[in-house]
Amino acid sequence: MQQQVGAVIELYRELESYPVNIGEKTVHAKRMPGYFRSLRTATQLGLWLPLLLLPYLRWNGKQAIMFDIDHSQFHCFNLTVRPDEIWMLMLLWLGASVLMFAVTNIASRVWCGYFCFQSTWVDLFTWIEGKVEGNPAARRKLDDAPWHADKIIKKVAKHAIWLGVSLLTAISFSVWFVDAFEYWNKLLHLQLPRAGWVTLALVITGTYLYAGLMREQMCLWMCPYARFQSVMADGQTLMPSYDIKRGEPRSKLRKGDQAPAQQGDCIDCYQCVQVCPTGVDIRHGHQLGCITCGLCIDACDSVMDKIGKPHGLIRYATPDEIEGKPHGKRRQNPWLWVYAALLLASGSGVVYGLTHMSVLTLNVRPERQPLFVRMSDGSIQNRYEFKLMNKSPKDMQITVTAEGGIKGQLIVGSAKPIFVAHERGTAFTVFVKAPGENIAKAATPIRFHVQSLDNPPISADYNTLFNGPSL
Repeated sequence: MQQQVGAVIELYRELESYPVNIGEKTVHAKRMPGYFRSLRTATQLGLWLPLLLLPYLRWNGKQAIMFDIDHSQFHCFNLTVRPDEIWMLMLLWLGASVLMFAVTNIASRVWCGYFCFQSTWVDLFTWIEGKVEGNPAARRKLDDAPWHADKIIKKVAKHAIWLGVSLLTAISFSVWFVDAFEYWNKLLHLQLPRAGWVTLALVITGTYLYAGLMREQMCLWMCPYARFQSVMADGQTLMPSYDIKRGEPRSKLRKGDQAPAQQGDCIDCYQCVQVCPTGVDIRHGHQLGCITCGLCIDACDSVMDKIGKPHGLIRYATPDEIEGKPHGKRRQNPWLWVYAALLLASGSGVVYGLTHMSVLTLNVRPERQPLFVRMSDGSIQNRYEFKLMNKSPKDMQITVTAEGGIKGQLIVGSAKPIFVAHERGTAFTVFVKAPGENIAKAATPIRFHVQSLDNPPISADYNTLFNGPSL
């Protein structure tokens, strides 16, 4: 028994030298209903349909969610993130990347199979292709046929629809950065700025080229995720796998024939290959082109139903399980702890930033040349450049005070309230003068406090130094 298992494992390893799809033939995948096909469609719609429609959602008379490039702001309902707070978005992207790495270690390329823009749009484009040109056999026959009227009509129709989808995709991308309704108005009147036309052309070209023409070749050769995902996977990573011990030796099964005693459950029907969007033969083991979509599982299970065999010849399983290693407690990959720590850190940073956002921000820069000026009466004066940002939708009158510093100090330049327009910033100069005899050290901490005159809870502080002569 051990010799048989060893021989099967050796065969499994030999089969890993699989033929590589280099794009000499277009992959025309068969569409077959099943659990994973339905799950894939649901997850794709669940992610991308809201993302396509969200820019049209309005909130308080404005676009609810928008990356406002003109004003360097990100709007999300009542939340506005400005350039000085962009670190929160960077932490969010970091967390999303780390989450994808962790998921890859646990379940391989499920992002590619169920959520990725490329695989989703390829699935849409091939569905359109099937509606125009017919089933996979008809499409392959049409590709090989000489040019004639029917072929020209079908090809032109298909590519026209593809370009239409690419146009809608480009518009859906663009309205994340400008007001959606204004964009449509300018587009229909051909009044988009140059940057708008360039963006539109680039996204149309990219979508049409990558999803329509290159298709699975993007996943195989251009996507970096396909390269480093193999580094993050290990023997306990869950992925679509062919149970070689159960399936081999394989042979064709013909109606009325009695299966040989030593025949495995695989009847060499190639249904698993025909439904694969990247043309992978999962029976050759884990491969670069596998996007973990599970469509081969649906195909194989449907065949098992027809021949009266149990499901699971192709299933989600770990390499250790397929190779017959004993089941036990899952070995903890130390990288999972690193991913968890990074996720916790990035999430905590975003939560901290959101809970400590203020509608009023203050930045104070002390004059460096010179650090201080000795006045004719013996007092020491420092100069400070103030920059105030009012993030609220209302204008403000701001007062400036100072805490700490030198006994007897006097603030010059802020006797009257300072006006700051809504969603605007202002800069002004403040001088702090203190009696020379009260200065005990070269640098004394001082805190500036700014406060709204109309709404006192709105305030901001800034800690800096008051510079004096060395003693």
